[in-house]
Amino acid sequence: MSKTIKVQLVKGLIGTRQDHRATVRGLGLRRVNSVSELQDTPAVRGMINKVAYLVKVVG
Repeated sequence: MSKTIKVQLVKGLIGTRQDHRATVRGLGLRRVNSVSELQDTPAVRGMINKVAYLVKVVG
């Protein structure tokens, strides 16, 4: 069983950079307060770090 990580979008995307919006979509997040459960890999960790001001890790 591999580890998973839950990520929640806590801030809206209006006014953010286009590549940051694409990163949030890549994490599977659509609207504010949506939660996505992802595999805990270095790639996912890097995506979370890139948009850390928009998301939080829950659970």
